[in-house]
Formats: sequence, structure tokens, C-alpha cells
Amino acid sequence: MIALYSRDVTQARQRLRTGQGALVLALLIGVVALDQSVKWWAWRHVGWARINAGGDALVGRTVGGWFADPVTGALLDLLDVGLLGLAAWGLGRCRAAASVVVTGALTTAGWVSNLLDRLGIHRLTAPGSERGVVDFIHLGPHYYNVADFFIIACTPLFALAVGYQGVRAVTRLVAAGSVRAPALYREQTPRTEQALGW
Repeated sequence: MIALYSRDVTQARQRLRTGQGALVLALLIGVVALDQSVKWWAWRHVGWARINAGGDALVGRTVGGWFADPVTGALLDLLDVGLLGLAAWGLGRCRAAASVVVTGALTTAGWVSNLLDRLGIHRLTAPGSERGVVDFIHLGPHYYNVADFFIIACTPLFALAVGYQGVRAVTRLVAAGSVRAPALYREQTPRTEQALGW
């Protein structure tokens, strides 16, 4: 009987991970397809569309210079492939709240789409251009694309979701008595009573 229950729990966990992985993959594909199709359109129809060979306001001038350099840029692109692959794998395989998974996948998808531009997909979206990311949304002194807005909007939401889930997990552990509350929050009743002379 216990073996049967254990097998059912294992199968349920596997189905949950499979569904979560499918959700992450669908979000990645959806954002990349949306961003790349809009970049393709903008390169042909928006007069101020440009190629960003380095970075932008999101990464700063110094890091942007590293990305613009042919050697360090290629090395950073390889590093990015590994980091984004690890992020996507973790979001698809590790058990997490939907708010963490969705915002993390959308953020990762934005970075993946921009990385695909740097790795060569810009030859389809912006033929004849140099290696870089197609930017066409002009706001103030900066240019952005759809993927940048996913990154800008979803990164703080992801951080809030992770923080909330972390606080929630610690609160549960403290309530269950598995972990002692931090000293700041421990009840100081005996010392207070002694100080008052009760």
C-alpha cells in the first residue's frame, strides 16, 4: 500500500514538473516569436530602427563596450547562453510558485530574444546589418525593443515574487516550530516581567 502511494506521489510530481516545463517553454517561444516578428517589421517600416552592437541603459556603457567588442562580446554571448539555459532549465524543473515561474520565464525570454539577435538571428530580422540587437522604440535618449520591456517589467516582479515566497516559507517554518524565530522577533516576555518586577 505504501509503495502504491509513493508511486502515485512520484507520478503526480512528474506531471507537475512536465506541465511547468511546458509553460516555461511556451512563454519562451511566445515572447521570442513576438519580439522577433516585431523587430522584423520595425526594421522595414520604422525609419529610426537601429542596431545596438553593445549595451544600453540596462547594462551601462562599460559592459556595453565589452559586448560591442568582437572577442569579449563573443565570450559574453557564450556565457549568456549557459546562464540563460540554466535559468530556463531551473524554471522548468524546480518546484516553484506560479508567480515565480511566469515572471522568471518572461524575464528569461526577453534576454533570450536579445541574445538570439546577437548570435545571428538579426540576419533574418535586419538583413545586411552588423551583429547586434534591433532597437526601434525611441524613448528619450535611448532605444528599446519589445524584449527590453519584458525584461524591465518582469525582473522586479520576479524579485518580488521570489522574496514573497521566501518570507512565506520562513514564516511557515517558524510557525511549525522547525526553526527558531530571529532574535529580533522572539518574545521577550520573561525578561520584561523581570524588569518590571512581576
